[in-house]
Amino acid sequence: MKKRKFNRSGKFFVYILECKNGAYYTGSTNNLEKRISLHNDGKGAKYTRDRRPVKLVWCKEYKYFKLAFLEEKRIKKFTRLQKEELVNG
Repeated sequence: MKKRKFNRSGKFFVYILECKNGAYYTGSTNNLEKRISLHNDGKGAKYTRDRRPVKLVWCKEYKYFKLAFLEEKRIKKFTRLQKEELVNG
């Protein structure tokens, strides 16, 4: 089986979803539309499966995977209030 090479440059997105219960979920992807669709189909993150539907409330594009990954990790440490401030600008 041939290994697929992971492209580490291009378009990567860090996003925040608001779940049905008002909770926020943070993630990253290289295909934002597909990823949101997976979340809403129950095939995304385990956290969002019982909290559907989800809606995109914030996203930011990055050119490099590592920058997106580090930003996702940083945002996941935010408090609810900090996430609300980010979402509301």
